[in-house]
Amino acid sequence: NPNVKDKPSLQLFISMNRGINNGDNLPPELLTKLYASIRNEPFKIPEDDGNDLTLTFFNPDREGWLLKMGGRVKTWKRRWFILTDSCLYYFKYTTDKDPIGIIPLENLCVQQLQDSSRPYCLELYHPKGQNVKACKTESKGRVVQGKHQSYRLRACSTEERDNWIEAIRASITRDPFHDLISIRKRKVTGNTSCQD
Repeated sequence: NPNVKDKPSLQLFISMNRGINNGDNLPPELLTKLYASIRNEPFKIPEDDGNDLTLTFFNPDREGWLLKMGGRVKTWKRRWFILTDSCLYYFKYTTDKDPIGIIPLENLCVQQLQDSSRPYCLELYHPKGQNVKACKTESKGRVVQGKHQSYRLRACSTEERDNWIEAIRASITRDPFHDLISIRKRKVTGNTSCQD
């Protein structure tokens, strides 16, 4: 760490760690390896840049493992999902700080999929067949817009799938501007049905 002015020598490091093994000393070879490891890769305290999403995920509406079907390559990947603030976030690992994908649940629908080869599936989609508004982080850290027409997710049981569907439905929001446009469009076209 460049902020530490007086870095301890190996001898001082060994001396500082005398008696820490229930009153006994640790083997000098172990302390030497530990010292070299710390010198090569110093401890770093993460800086708070104000963009920490940890508080966003503190008390989610729902969280858990689901399988997600890829957009281009149609393979199933295990992802950790967090549902909070009308958004569905997904991560590679539970310990990840930043999501690899974000799906705002605005003007979307969710349904159970009947597929005997892939049980316990659900699908997020736009009711008008448009692409689902979403973004994901590429491997080099660049954030790109998602290109999914739907998101297919798979739970591990019927109960788990149904709980996710219920929680997602409760989190879906409607953009009032979207509703106004739909009403105006129906008036102009003379269509009085509830479907847009």
